[in-house]
Amino acid sequence: MRLVYGTFFLSFLLLILRMPAGEALRSVGDGTDLRTDLPDATVELNSSNFDSVLKESPASFAIVEFFAHWCPACRNYKPHYEKVARLFNGPDAVHPGIILMTQVDCAMKINANLCDGFSVGYYPMLLWGPPVKFVAGKWDPKQEKSEIQSIDDGRTADRLLNWINKKMGRQDILGLDGSYLNGSSFSFDDERYENENTLPTNVSDPEQIARAIYDVEEATALAFEIIIQHKMIKSSTQAPLIKFFQILATHHPSKRCRRGIAEILLNFDDLWPSGPLSISSEEAPILQEQDILKSYSICGKEVPRHYWIFCRGSKNDTRGFSCGLWVLFHSLSVRVGDGESQSVFTAICDFIQNFFVCDDCRRHFHKMSSSVSVPFNTTRDLSMWLWRAHNRVNERLNKEEKELGTGDPRFPKIIWPPKQLCRSCYVSSSRKRRSNMKMDWNEDEVYKFLVGYYGRTLVSSHSDATLSSKYDESYDVTTSTNAVAVPVGAALAIAVASCTFAALACFWRAQQKNRNQNN
Repeated sequence: MRLVYGTFFLSFLLLILRMPAGEALRSVGDGTDLRTDLPDATVELNSSNFDSVLKESPASFAIVEFFAHWCPACRNYKPHYEKVARLFNGPDAVHPGIILMTQVDCAMKINANLCDGFSVGYYPMLLWGPPVKFVAGKWDPKQEKSEIQSIDDGRTADRLLNWINKKMGRQDILGLDGSYLNGSSFSFDDERYENENTLPTNVSDPEQIARAIYDVEEATALAFEIIIQHKMIKSSTQAPLIKFFQILATHHPSKRCRRGIAEILLNFDDLWPSGPLSISSEEAPILQEQDILKSYSICGKEVPRHYWIFCRGSKNDTRGFSCGLWVLFHSLSVRVGDGESQSVFTAICDFIQNFFVCDDCRRHFHKMSSSVSVPFNTTRDLSMWLWRAHNRVNERLNKEEKELGTGDPRFPKIIWPPKQLCRSCYVSSSRKRRSNMKMDWNEDEVYKFLVGYYGRTLVSSHSDATLSSKYDESYDVTTSTNAVAVPVGAALAIAVASCTFAALACFWRAQQKNRNQNN
């Protein structure tokens, strides 16, 4: 009998040893699918990058796991933590941009003061809170009314996800038959673009536009990437690109993008020389495309992130890039001064004509812009024209997408803004036919809404304490004709930047002229 039991135990042990690590965990664990053969999704933090990563994260919340690499309990917990992290972290996440899952190894000497600051008394210890609230590097469990709190029930993947759902108010709903209906709660069964209930409702929550700053950065970086990869910078397209970049360097809503674009402008002639002295032809850049993208991060080194937040659709091929560009254009239209409105309009039109790869979109926009017969004299003229143009595009696409079944069921094309966001914008409405809604607008209220929505609320948050509730006073937008009320220091900086770019353009033209004369 002992021989039989001994043989059985030996066979079982050999079977376990032959299994991959993930299979072994599933066999002896609680039945959950804990994969250990996938790349880590958790973001590793240390004392040198802790503040910068959390401060610049687009996520609404963060979880920081404090652990020690020598701790057996921490090693056993890692598959559970990673399983939850794969839902929220990285470009392949099911729910990107909502929760940033991170970890700090307290066994490393470099992190000793950091872990002490957060009162780490055991491993693993999980803390929850808005990312920017961790930046101070301090947390006291005895402190009252702290936005950082300890996660007291997250020892398995299922329990941690359940804690998150409860914390965010994403409870499942009990059905009439006694079973649970998956309402808006996060689940390990969620699939990307198949979980519409978890997406934000942009048409009813005006604060959601604040998170679009990250999508504007994403769209800016992706547009630059497309321009470089398609080798679209030629002698005939350099001038319109420089003009558009000059506007972005002054009025882009993201500080990081303004800084990155200014750097590209200062090195533009070295990157894309024109004239007979070019390497092989007047259209050949010095650096290879990939070298340029690596050397010049137009909106910061972590952008593009390869996912969308405000502009994320419920399907893989909807919204995203085009949504991000529209938000950028609307933001520019309310941020420029009266005297710049016509030049900004021309720059946007030239950019779309020369660098937008959607041919049908380009032709339709050119048709709309060509119908403008009177120059724009004020910020209001520009922003209101762009608003009308966008609604005409939405109306046309809504009809086409309904006929072809290609639209986003969660975010159909609608007349903007909807009443949920701006009831005062509407005087009355009369439906002529189902495909065409004719509105009587209060255009004063519409302009006020556009200025507030795309100006005051959509601001760069990288130096702010929070994203959606406190705004940098440097970008306070009023309803005056100037749209943006800029402090003296900021105004001086913009003036200096404008003079610098003007001098740069003159210097660049002089170089080309001298080269042509010498040859």
